[in-house]
Amino acid sequence: MIPLENLLRFIREDAPWGDVTTDTVVPDVACRAVVRAKDRGTIAGLAEARALFEHFGVTVRERSADGRAVAPGEILLELDGPARAVLLVERTALNIIGRMSGIATRTREAVDMVRQVSPAVRVAATRKTAPGLRALDKKAVVLGGGDPHRSSLSDMVLIKDNHLALVPLPEAIGRAKKQSLYRTVEVEVETTDDAITAASAGADIILLDNMTPDAVWETVGALAGRGLRERVILEVSGGVAGGDLAGYAATGIDVISMGALTHTVRNFDVSLDILKGVGTVRVP
Repeated sequence: MIPLENLLRFIREDAPWGDVTTDTVVPDVACRAVVRAKDRGTIAGLAEARALFEHFGVTVRERSADGRAVAPGEILLELDGPARAVLLVERTALNIIGRMSGIATRTREAVDMVRQVSPAVRVAATRKTAPGLRALDKKAVVLGGGDPHRSSLSDMVLIKDNHLALVPLPEAIGRAKKQSLYRTVEVEVETTDDAITAASAGADIILLDNMTPDAVWETVGALAGRGLRERVILEVSGGVAGGDLAGYAATGIDVISMGALTHTVRNFDVSLDILKGVGTVRVP
């Protein structure tokens, strides 16, 4: 669960000095409302929406749960409470559910594609998330059946091309391994020769960046031929799209990481509807 204080930042962003429309137009009454799915996919963000509504005094009944498949028209949440509170939280809650469900849905689709070819291959996210929303984006990936990968630069060593522009590959791995035996070291490579060098130098994970499936096949075979394949986890990344997933999953790698899970999000459509004439009574 994302900390409530982080979620309240979004309310303060949307209503820094209150909701002037609702506060002016709507009397102090209670109401009933429902949040409905308008798309088909994997739902996410309900826990965060519930936390926000409840913080402002709205009673919430969950009719679905994060990680479940939902269909258009399905009721996700039932709300009872002050109308002003419902309207204050409405757009923020729908934005959270919409973005997280879009990520979870896309992740689930990718995971299902990959598992049809190789159940052992994992689909992972990247750090290509919206600033300030990483915790929500990564949680949505997990709810869709994916792996969140590292959450920040502090989590593990990942030596990329710009690091290698400054420090030679074997030296970079040696420096990282010397720093701590308890920190995973991953290195990004673009050729079979560099993959062999990285494995020989002691990398724990090798990221095969922007390689075609044929090039990945070649690299996996070359590592196996030298007795290095079982020493490392092999990850594929770099512009991987839905149409490429089956081809990469069949190469014998361990992980496919996709920036597209979070950097190009199709919002999942949800709506909040106040039920007219139902429970609209003045709050004492």
